[in-house]
Amino acid sequence: MATLLFITFAVLLLLGMPVAFSIALSALTVLLAGGVKPLMVVQRMFTAQDSFSLIAVPFFILAGDLMSKGTVSKVLVEFAESLVGWIKGGLTIVAVLAGMFFAAISGSGAATTAAVGATLIPEMEKRGYRVDKSAALIASAGTIGVVIPPSVPMVLYAVIAEQSVSTMFRNGFVPGILMGLVLIVIALVEAKKLNYPMGTKLSGRTIAKTFVKAIWGILMPLIILGGIFSGYFTSSEAADIAVIYAIIIGFFVYRDLGPKKLYEIVKGSAKTSAVIMIIIACSGAFGWVLANWNIPETIANGVLSVSQNKYIIMFIIGVIILIAGIFMETSSAIILLTPVFLPLVKAMGVNLVHFGVVFTVGLAIGMITPPVAINLFVASSITKMPMMKIGKAIRPYLLGLVIAFFLVMYVPMFIPGLIVG
Repeated sequence: MATLLFITFAVLLLLGMPVAFSIALSALTVLLAGGVKPLMVVQRMFTAQDSFSLIAVPFFILAGDLMSKGTVSKVLVEFAESLVGWIKGGLTIVAVLAGMFFAAISGSGAATTAAVGATLIPEMEKRGYRVDKSAALIASAGTIGVVIPPSVPMVLYAVIAEQSVSTMFRNGFVPGILMGLVLIVIALVEAKKLNYPMGTKLSGRTIAKTFVKAIWGILMPLIILGGIFSGYFTSSEAADIAVIYAIIIGFFVYRDLGPKKLYEIVKGSAKTSAVIMIIIACSGAFGWVLANWNIPETIANGVLSVSQNKYIIMFIIGVIILIAGIFMETSSAIILLTPVFLPLVKAMGVNLVHFGVVFTVGLAIGMITPPVAINLFVASSITKMPMMKIGKAIRPYLLGLVIAFFLVMYVPMFIPGLIVG
């Protein structure tokens, strides 16, 4: 049954079938072969979406779209430049810092890349920065968008693995900051090699002026995450508050949002949410098939028969996650692979929150590895540059992020207590 399930799924993907329908049809094939009524597919599709925590997904997507398509990204970039723009090649640091700032607002890698790229790439080109390198750096910084909370993939993992969303969020900050620091170091080395210019002089007045403009964007993650961690509201309620906050500052503070633009943003967010929700629904049937025929346990036993060393097994899982990120969209991979990995991770005694963070970071790297490299597609559309040219320029950043990924995996395993409960 496991062979039939995975071969059917792979064949349907190769034939160009959308991921959601490939998941559902492969599950249906196994059910029919096993003599189970097809009605089970419909029942499990409904059950898979019957979770209060999933309300957070469409609202965080909408909040991110509202903030990314307005003035917030511009004022955050200006504030970041006032802090570090005076350093040689300082705009590369600005790109990463702006990506980290926006990651704490959007929860989406593509939204982070689009918001920062549209604002910063034209300015970097004007000042003599190589466009392919600039686009590669901003696309790489966009991967932090799903690691620093709020994070849609973390919400999905928490629901499937039955973990606390707020605990997942608490443990996303350090890996996200680590990824940012790695990118900054590589960017500064590249800046020196390519002899990039210095930017604006350091000025307390400029910092204060840009901070006042950016304060509304900076306050958003503080309000949302502060409310979650203090227990004032749940992650689902936080997502709703994020949307209301984004609408208020869009209409009344920055005044870059009108009824027509709001309608278009809501429509686009609804499409994105619909794609994720139908994948979640179809994965319900897929997950039931996995559980009914004990497929995850069989895979776990097979892997454990190769080695009992949890460090070696985690390395194997890490490589699988990186490969999955190359070929699958982040949300799809989490929904599909989490039920497969969980029995193996539990058998090794690895903290499930830690594994969720590792899983998210590994799949985030897939956003810059073709063919399914959403951040590269976004950067390519902004620069009108072939994706493969940006892909060549991204190599040093990709290597740095892979190193950060294995640090996130192994450091908490060697130093217990790093995962915040």
